[in-house]
Amino acid sequence: MARLLQTTTGNMAASNLTHTLLNLDYEARDIFRTWREDNERRSKDVVNLWESILIKNVDFLGNEKYLVLEQVCVASLDCYRLPLAEHCIKILMREFPGSLRVHKYHAMHLETLEMYDETVSVLDSIIKRDETNAAPRKRRVAILKAKGKTLEAIKELTEYLKKFMSDQEGWHELCDLYLQEQDYVKAAFCMEELILHNPHSHLIHQRYAEIKYSQGGLENMELAKAYFCQAIKLNPNNIRALYGLLLATNNIAMSLKCSIGKKKEALKIYEWVTILIEKQYKAKMQDKSINNIRGLFNQLQLDG
Repeated sequence: MARLLQTTTGNMAASNLTHTLLNLDYEARDIFRTWREDNERRSKDVVNLWESILIKNVDFLGNEKYLVLEQVCVASLDCYRLPLAEHCIKILMREFPGSLRVHKYHAMHLETLEMYDETVSVLDSIIKRDETNAAPRKRRVAILKAKGKTLEAIKELTEYLKKFMSDQEGWHELCDLYLQEQDYVKAAFCMEELILHNPHSHLIHQRYAEIKYSQGGLENMELAKAYFCQAIKLNPNNIRALYGLLLATNNIAMSLKCSIGKKKEALKIYEWVTILIEKQYKAKMQDKSINNIRGLFNQLQLDG
């Protein structure tokens, strides 16, 4: 009888353990699904959850198995867990040998290994099979940028944007590349394109204003003032735009080429934006700090 009870107890314990492990599998699967649906990368968490729970019961995932493998592949590349990434890619290639999506992961793996020539070869094969696929073209630009070939990256991205003109990320990237080369005129053109695509973004107006400010000269400073004002109109709490407007109006008022009327207008805006900045800091800082801010403003001596 004692032996039977011991056996029964052992079976119940094993059953409970199996039930617990099964619940963990379900929970892990649901967590992975939630992260995918919410577009959360969570790379470190994905790798840890995979290695601690799901790797032993991958077939339990059913139809979601390959979605999870893709998720783990990208996460392992983010965490530089290259053997794990290679393992996932091999499984995916075996199941979907002709998939462009899987070839993209293969290219990402090669790029992480800094095997750039091999990466470009894989990307070119993807582009050849699907000319409307934007992702491999953008990866080519990223590789040129990683190799320090900024001018070639600009040329490649310019050709890309001729075909994919609505890609706002592409215009942002091209602007950054032009700024690296200190080509402010072309960088400003990129931001003008972005303003057309997204006229209600205060950050785009702010950045365009900053580029015009960097170009210098009274005409560019007037444009900078106008676009800093628009950024503030769209978002009155944009402290960077407020400071930009402060500096732009200061430069306009100090310019020898500036007419008396424009100088007076600049001074009025300068005083107005000073009050706005002080209000911003009053809401967040102590009065002692406000005195320091006023002292900094007084150092910007404006001659009316």
